[in-house]
Amino acid sequence: MLKLAGLTGLFALVAVCQPVATASQSLAPFIATPEDVVERMLMLAKVNRDDVVYDLGCGDGRIPIAAAKTYGARGVGLDTDSTLISLARTNAAAAGVDRLVDFRVEDVLKADVSPATVVTLYLLTSSNERLRPMLTRQLKPGARIVSHAFSMGRDWPADKVDQFVSARGDEVTLYLWTIR
Repeated sequence: MLKLAGLTGLFALVAVCQPVATASQSLAPFIATPEDVVERMLMLAKVNRDDVVYDLGCGDGRIPIAAAKTYGARGVGLDTDSTLISLARTNAAAAGVDRLVDFRVEDVLKADVSPATVVTLYLLTSSNERLRPMLTRQLKPGARIVSHAFSMGRDWPADKVDQFVSARGDEVTLYLWTIR
């Protein structure tokens, strides 16, 4: 009887600790992109000081922050997790680029990304496919999209694929598309 009560308590604890589904969780879990991969993504997109870099599902803000710090580009990070957006703002201030970047709690599927010249993604292929119509409709010709690890599906092959081994020893694939 005691053992059964313990199991019931365990199941209750597990049920209470389950995350609440949000829009960002349905697109991909938050996993921070390693710094060397961030650098490589920005290099692949040929980011410069005239760019506006949007990171969809920005997490702790490291990609827009790196774009601002390294290239002087403006950056916008969107995420549905307000705690991560607060962390991104704190990180931007600590990096001294808070005047170049903006972080917003926003559903990326409903966002206006038309000011972007570069969009970065670390979302699942199925999520990228859901974003594709919005991206192709809103982005201007010449805008670049860089995805870490996941393609846009079989019917939109990348213009360029960059495969390398990260500083951690992981095999990494980056995909680049240019809007025409």
